[in-house]
This record gives sequence, structure tokens and C-alpha cells, in this order.
Amino acid sequence: MRKIIVTGSAGLIGSETVKHFSGEGFRVIGMDNDMRSRFFGAEASTQKTRDQLVKTVRDYEHHDLDIRDANAVLELFKQHRNEIAAVVHTAAQPSHDWAARDPQTDFTVNANGTLNLLEAARAHCPEAPFVFTSTNKVYGDTPNRLPLRELPLRWEIEPGHEYEPGISETMSIDHTKHSLFGASKAAADILVQEYGRYFGMPTACFRGGCLTGPAHAGTELHGFLSYLMICTVSGRPYRVFGYGGKQVRDNIHSADLVDAFAAFIRAPRAGEVYNIGGSRYSNCSMLEAINLCEEISGKRLTWSYEENNRIGDHIWWISDVRKFQEHYPEWKFRYGLRKILEEIYEAVKAS
Repeated sequence: MRKIIVTGSAGLIGSETVKHFSGEGFRVIGMDNDMRSRFFGAEASTQKTRDQLVKTVRDYEHHDLDIRDANAVLELFKQHRNEIAAVVHTAAQPSHDWAARDPQTDFTVNANGTLNLLEAARAHCPEAPFVFTSTNKVYGDTPNRLPLRELPLRWEIEPGHEYEPGISETMSIDHTKHSLFGASKAAADILVQEYGRYFGMPTACFRGGCLTGPAHAGTELHGFLSYLMICTVSGRPYRVFGYGGKQVRDNIHSADLVDAFAAFIRAPRAGEVYNIGGSRYSNCSMLEAINLCEEISGKRLTWSYEENNRIGDHIWWISDVRKFQEHYPEWKFRYGLRKILEEIYEAVKAS
């Protein structure tokens, strides 16, 4: 049976990947040691999702394995060798704030962990497509130097600018403040590219905007839409940081993102980079998201405003996904913003 290795397999994107490829007939080998609970506390634990996957997904094999353990990673790849059809790497430390508190752990998870996986893949399955869930934070705060206009509910780029359809892969990752999280992810991103270009391996970096969906265990430090809906439904206070609450994010549903992974795996390329997100199809400002959460839930959010923005935070980010669509024209969006938030609302109500 063809096998796919998925890291971070109990997280939002990882669990969606497990279910998708199991449905395509693959045997999925999952790696997840629930470090998310260490990063963000018990409410962010992926244990429940892991247990559901083990119980409900056919031929799913779970390993409570830390990607920083090079020997353990190498041994797992060695066990499955030529049966590995692809590797989807979603495991990460995903928070700016957390990275600044513990840079050593952040870097070893994001950068060293990725290197361990690449080396294991090079040794035992070099022809298997390697998909890396990167981030738009590799561009640092360069997007904040774009010409932006302040509108009543959002910031928006000047009409006619080359990035009006969204920010493309042409944006430089140099001469910018990344945050330590952005730096560790950029290191991993470059490694994934290099293993493609130097060793000829089929690798791709998907530089995501906000990745979301009903399986997201949102917290204040990570998981914007999920945590916003949790606060709206539960009455928990929410804090907005800087930019007048008009900062803009594009939001892509986990299923749409995994569909993109699958398209690449079916027809891989070497050392590719794709900006991926909701693009102009699915995006909102913080204020617009608050209004929509209140509308969907029928409840008022209690929120406060703090003038200081988070370090490295973007004022405006919309992904230009046209390069990926050109390479994989069969890929289409299935989830717009309202549909995403309606699914999140139903999941929060049921939790």
C-alpha cells in the first residue's frame, strides 16, 4: 500500500491531510507529540484530534515522535523506505510571541526539525514529493511598506499597484524584520528549496496566510478566526492589537489548502515556492471579522483595543495565488469567508 508521512498530524492542517489522503487510499503515517499543548496550554492540545484519527481513520498509524529527534525520524523513514509516496510537513512552533520567549525551542522545532525530515527523505525516499507548510512571515514586515489607504473598516492597497491582486512570490525576504518565528520558518523554507534545487528532490514551500477551519484549536497567540469565534460565543474578552483593528488577512480553509498539496503531489516540481491563502476570494479585516462573527453567532463580542501592534505583524496581507493556479489549473477554492466562519461556529458550539 502507498504511504504518506504527515508531521503535525493531529493539528489543523495535519489532520485534514490525514483524512484527505486516507480517503484517496493511502496508508498515513502520522507524527505528532502534542507540543501545541506546551506552546499554548491545555485548551490548545491536539490529543482529542489524535484520538479521533486513531479511532476513525482507516490504516492510520500514529507515532508520538518529536521531529527534533533526528535518529527517531531517520528510523521511521527507514522502516517504510520505498513505500513512501509523499511527505507532508505541517509540524511547527507557529507563534511570534512564543518564539521570542524561547528562541532555542522555536528554531530547533521549525528549522532543525525540517532539516531532520529532509535528510531522512533524501536517504530513504528522495523521489517522494516533499510538501512544506511555510508561512508568509518569511517576508517579514516588508508588506508594511506597501502604499496603503485607510478605509472605514480596513486597510487597502493603492489601486493599480502590482500587488493589488495579492502579494506574489516576487517580494524579497531580505532587509526586513521577520520576528524570530519568521526567521526560523525562513530558514526551513530555504532548506526545502535547496533540497529541491541542489539534490533535485521534488519539494515545495507553501507560504500560507491565515490557515483555518473548524478543527482549529485557536488561542490568543495563534488561530485568529477560531479564537475570535470562541470568544464571541463564550463571552470571553478579546484583545485587538494595533492598526485600528483594520489589519487585513486572507483566510484559507484547511481543506482547500490540502487540495493544493494533493495537486502538487500528483504532479511535483523541484524547489518550488507558492504563496497560498484565501487571496481576493476570502479575506477580511479584524473589524470585518468581528462583525461577521457577531452576525453568525447572534452574540456580541466583548473586545478591547491596545495601540501597540505585535512585532512583525502585517497591516495588510492578501496572497497572490496565480502562480499556483497557473501550474495547477484544476485547483479551485471551495470555501469563502462566510462558509469558513459558519463551520467554525458550528464546531465551537459543539465543543
